[in-house]
Amino acid sequence: MFQRKRRKETLISPEEILLDAHNLPAFDPSRLEGKLNKPIGPRALRPLIIILLLVGVVLLGRTGQLMALQGEHFAALSESNRLGSFMILAERGIIYDRNDVPLAWNTPHYRDGILEEYAARTYVATSGVGHLLGYVRLPARDRSGRLFREGVEGISGVELIFDQKLRGTDGSKIVEMDARMDIVSEGVVHRPVPGTPLHLTVDVRLQHAMNQAVAELADRVPFRGGAGVIMDVHTGEILVLTSYPEYSSLAMVTGDAERIDAYNNDARTPYLNRTLAGQYTPGSIVKPFVALAALNEGIVRPEKSFLSTGSLRLANPYHPGQFSVFTDWRAHGVVDMRRALAVSSNVYFYYIGGGFGDQEGLGISRIDQYMRKFGFGASTNFALEGERRGVLPTPAWKEETFPDDPVWRIGDTYNTAVGQYGSQVTLMQVVRATAALANGGLLLTPRLDTSTTQYGARRIDIPEQHMSIVRAGMRDAVLDGTSIGLKVPYVEVAAKTGTAEVGVSKDHVHSWSMGFFPYQNPRYAFVVMMEHGPRTNLIGATYVMRQFMDWVHTNAPEYLVRPE
Repeated sequence: MFQRKRRKETLISPEEILLDAHNLPAFDPSRLEGKLNKPIGPRALRPLIIILLLVGVVLLGRTGQLMALQGEHFAALSESNRLGSFMILAERGIIYDRNDVPLAWNTPHYRDGILEEYAARTYVATSGVGHLLGYVRLPARDRSGRLFREGVEGISGVELIFDQKLRGTDGSKIVEMDARMDIVSEGVVHRPVPGTPLHLTVDVRLQHAMNQAVAELADRVPFRGGAGVIMDVHTGEILVLTSYPEYSSLAMVTGDAERIDAYNNDARTPYLNRTLAGQYTPGSIVKPFVALAALNEGIVRPEKSFLSTGSLRLANPYHPGQFSVFTDWRAHGVVDMRRALAVSSNVYFYYIGGGFGDQEGLGISRIDQYMRKFGFGASTNFALEGERRGVLPTPAWKEETFPDDPVWRIGDTYNTAVGQYGSQVTLMQVVRATAALANGGLLLTPRLDTSTTQYGARRIDIPEQHMSIVRAGMRDAVLDGTSIGLKVPYVEVAAKTGTAEVGVSKDHVHSWSMGFFPYQNPRYAFVVMMEHGPRTNLIGATYVMRQFMDWVHTNAPEYLVRPE
């Protein structure tokens, strides 16, 4: 044991063996010159070797655990990360007008110069179709490029109402990716089914022409806005449905910030579809329906005449010697029913609506009953969203609306009989009621397409002989009455005007024109409304309809031909 220890202490290094005293350099050991470095001995490496062995054992054990005990689980996870399931978005159905003119279709969509996996939506550039077609919302990606909103979604108009039909059925595919997330291969699992094409009943040519005529007059007078509707009186098909001002469907889809900001700040409410969601005081366009009610109830015979001196003076029962005066827009002299319709005499309808002297009146209950027969005060069940029901004033309505003055008076009946007071109607209600008058009493379901909305009609129980009297009065209005602006040589039109006073001071009006053509064998009913124009203005809805009819005569005369 002693000898082994001594041997270690007297161990001579190789450097010392090769040195001799003669060859020693002149180092100064006190200054640490010439000191020899000795190699690290085996004992110094033992801790490092032990540590490396322990790490190896741990790694080997963990590897064994992952491979033997959890191998299948992690293999499945690996396979799932390598294979991804992705949706294949179906192409949206194309929208056509009645003549197969495309109104909305799909186009390739690029994002940062890269072709997207879904198509963009493009719309016909023609004006007048914004509220009709509506718009869609496209899929969107987050900052990482992943879709967080999948599918092209209808937001308003036809795009919303027929969304399920237009959308189609999305497909799916499996995509294989490598570790760098590059696509190695892909395969379709379910092929997408494109959306069904949709054929509307509108004629985009007529739609544009009507919108242009409304816009020109609205901007010139000015009116706040306007709208027009044309309906087939036999099928309920809508040929024109346009509102001004409107929005651009394409601007809404692309998110045109400048145009959308202008819409949001436009006091004329371009988002409002005036044909359905606008409720307006009707004025004298209610008179044909009040006349039908009086005829059907036996209140008056067609030849019965009344004198219009320009007003009707009603004695005040509470204050002898005082009178309530209900004005006519002018003195018309002696008028029977046809003449009263032709010249739009208020006094005549005061007589038959509320009664005067020994002349019995319909009264508010029967006026309300017959207005409802023709679809006023209720939904028309039209396809597009946002339809309003309108208002028909009654004693119950007044009690609820004006609790401080709930009493219904004869003057309220007079004003209701000429379309004033609280009356509110929509253009769709008016054109539908006019079509029923033209076709002999069928209240039709308005249709924007014929594949989804089936034909529907309800019979209004009023004899044809009464209907023919009212239609004749509307024809007289065109020949030498308030609608003479529609007296044209190329087609016989029957019409009725309305000038509804609005506002507290009554210094603004809504201008109406409604009617049908041809007179002898009606095919189409129409209504035009110009909203909130100055009372002093003498040009209104009749002018717009005349401009439209002249355009049709030149560009689409097939609509003016009398059917055989």
